[in-house]
Amino acid sequence: MSSGSNLRSEDQFLCSICLDVFTDPVSTPCGHNFCKACITQYWEVNVPYKCPMCNEEFTSRPQLRVNTFIREMVAQFRHEAQQEASSSSSAAKPEVPCDVCTGTKLKALKSCLVCLVSYCQTHLEPHLTTPGLKKHQLMEPVENLEDRMCLQHDKPLELFCRTDQTCVCSLCPVLDHKNHEFVPLREESEVKKVELKETEAEFQKMIQSRRVKIQEIKESVKISKDAADREKAEGVQVFTALKEAAERGLEELIKEIQDKQKTAEKQAEDFIKDLEQEISELMKRSSEVKQLSQSEDHLHLLQSFSSLKAAPPTKNWTEIRVDPPSYEGTVVRAAAQLVEKLMKKLLEADLKRVQQYAVDVTLDPETAHPWLILSDDGKQVKLGDVGKNLPDNPERFSQCVHVLGQQSFSSGRFYFEVQVKGKTDWTLGVARESVDRKGGIGLSPQNGFLTFWLRNGNEYEANAEPPVRLHLQPGPEKVGVFVDYEEGLVSFYDVDAAALIYSFTGCCFTEKLYPCFSPCLNDGGENSAPVIICPVNQANFNS
Repeated sequence: MSSGSNLRSEDQFLCSICLDVFTDPVSTPCGHNFCKACITQYWEVNVPYKCPMCNEEFTSRPQLRVNTFIREMVAQFRHEAQQEASSSSSAAKPEVPCDVCTGTKLKALKSCLVCLVSYCQTHLEPHLTTPGLKKHQLMEPVENLEDRMCLQHDKPLELFCRTDQTCVCSLCPVLDHKNHEFVPLREESEVKKVELKETEAEFQKMIQSRRVKIQEIKESVKISKDAADREKAEGVQVFTALKEAAERGLEELIKEIQDKQKTAEKQAEDFIKDLEQEISELMKRSSEVKQLSQSEDHLHLLQSFSSLKAAPPTKNWTEIRVDPPSYEGTVVRAAAQLVEKLMKKLLEADLKRVQQYAVDVTLDPETAHPWLILSDDGKQVKLGDVGKNLPDNPERFSQCVHVLGQQSFSSGRFYFEVQVKGKTDWTLGVARESVDRKGGIGLSPQNGFLTFWLRNGNEYEANAEPPVRLHLQPGPEKVGVFVDYEEGLVSFYDVDAAALIYSFTGCCFTEKLYPCFSPCLNDGGENSAPVIICPVNQANFNS
């Protein structure tokens, strides 16, 4: 549009997805407007449902109806735009002066292809009344009439030679273009108009594809910015723990992230600038092609066809994209000199967090295998030399030397610690209430056990499916066991090292869970030390 007001109006009626004037405009609950087809397609591939403009999330997909008020305004805008375009087109048509007028030249009404002169109303009169002049060929006024004459035969260019792809006069087929294919200029002009329309359509496709590429690049920048924001937040969380020393590292981290983001944005801006330049050139060429395709000046159309048919030089944007910069390892590199202390404090914080859920666990003698000896306070268990004569009640383990805690848990979180110092074999963990207590069972989650053990003094294993060998050096002397019932999580910690050893995740608990212990066989006295349930002491760590 030529006027500033119309430019502002056009901006108001552009869909932010397709970047074109609204078609069937609809409004989202947050008040933003889009083409109905655009927002529908956007939500088909983007869940949860968000507004592309403000990112407001909707709990369910909004029911969209066409905004009739905006649709009427868009229709009025299109109508005014078409009128202005038509007016501009008419005004832009060059005015041909009369060749006969002296002094002030009047506007020519017709041009004569015989006389090669353009005439105003007054000077055209003889061609309309004189019998000899009536036979002359008149046309809409044009400049440079000599260009419409055959240079060899001095006759009007009336035919098109398809063999040589050039305009010729009536004598050319006889004298210079024998056995060539000829058609009237009008007929060939109509053929070329069809080709020009196809060319215009192709230019429009190229324009649209570049608009889509701009949207893709903007989306890539947004993803990049979101990633940068997340990384900065993580950096703040990590370096806050190290206070002043870490703050200096945090400033360097944020600067590095911002530099990467600025680089990505600069690259995106350069791509967008190039795309917008190509769009501008394509729109200019498209306009010229469209105007030429509507021209009734057949000779001008044919003479300009070749130069306008070809697309202006453009890049192949198919493989060009702005990939969000990778921030992986940025925090680690920035905190390299502090990482050991940082990790220790983080692990201490994690262990302190789970220690908040400490419970008082005591051993249940009704579940203990007959060969097991329990301390009077119910906190220690070891293997005896002979089996006791105990009732074979349903709760008691008969084959495996196990004992359960008296306390059961069917919700929430709980934590307890067990000393295994001086032992070469042991098993710790939790068991479901329904575990088989009479057979030689396998210690697997499928059988209701979530346990961690030591065998032969140095072989640590999480009894998962399949089992997971753990390389621990040195091994733990005190093991913490943490359970989050609702999360389906069972974790084991090396208490002294404040380190997470292994976690069972994604479990589905539907029945009571009991702490589970086994001191295992004595191994000729090498493994005679007891398994001891310890009180939880959070004061072991430096603040």
